[in-house]
Amino acid sequence: MSKPDILLMGPYPEWDLVELDERYTVHKLYEAQDRDAFLKQHAASIRAIATRGELGASRAVIEALPKLEVIAVYGVGYDAVDLAACQERGIRVTNTPDVLTNDVADLGIGMMLCQSRGMIGAERWVKDGSWTAKGLYPLKRQVWGRSAGVLGLGRVGFEVTKRLRGFDMDVAYSDVAEKPYAGGMTYVADPVKLAERSDFLFVTLAASAATRHIVSKQVIAALGPEGMLINISRASNVDEAALLDALENGALGSAALDVFDGEPQLNPRFLSLENVLVQPHHASGTIETRKAMGKLVRDNLAAHFAGIALPTPVI
Repeated sequence: MSKPDILLMGPYPEWDLVELDERYTVHKLYEAQDRDAFLKQHAASIRAIATRGELGASRAVIEALPKLEVIAVYGVGYDAVDLAACQERGIRVTNTPDVLTNDVADLGIGMMLCQSRGMIGAERWVKDGSWTAKGLYPLKRQVWGRSAGVLGLGRVGFEVTKRLRGFDMDVAYSDVAEKPYAGGMTYVADPVKLAERSDFLFVTLAASAATRHIVSKQVIAALGPEGMLINISRASNVDEAALLDALENGALGSAALDVFDGEPQLNPRFLSLENVLVQPHHASGTIETRKAMGKLVRDNLAAHFAGIALPTPVI
């Protein structure tokens, strides 16, 4: 019996590639010099796409594959997949929720601590001899006991709030509606009002057309010159131009960011700013979580080709 053909949009860890190669005929689009020609060459046989959250699958790719049945996303975000194109043809879409939730929340908290206490600069202060030559490192800001806002109380947002409580923080959240599992936390419907009451604003909501630039110029201004923005969701949720302007002119105190427009080619304005902590979109980047994500991708593909219920369907 021949193995089903799948299209791999971008690299996966080696342990996933070995497993996929055993079960499927894998066509690696990211290695093709001429992607259009590659798609045309293999279009008649490809029945599935395995992709990553930031890569997704465009309408053009979907329409180039007449036998496509399912798209498995390695990641929780699926905003880069053209869902409308999938729905038109009855193509299933899956993602990998839950398994990465805690690691993403951990990194968000870690970025808050690192940026607040100036840990990157402090290490540099020791290594470049400044401690010896200049004395004590400049004072930074405390974290415990302050106010935090969480924009989006989904899986990741809820885990962030659990960790924030360990710092004796006053925690509030914003979402499309109050959540029954919020445990008495203050609900603030308006993101601007949430930012006004927050020293730290965590962006943890799913990305969609409705949430594009939900962290607007107004939200950033409300967070203010002592506030910090922490984004562990998607870059599109933040008005990046307004963010850069505010960071440069002092209207916003600081930011800690794991995601960027056009990544990995981020705006070079970020690189010259001392009040920004930048990370390479690796919130889920632990061995344990990436192995769990890969397994869930494979489980979804296996379920589809076996004709049984998908473990984590999106559509």
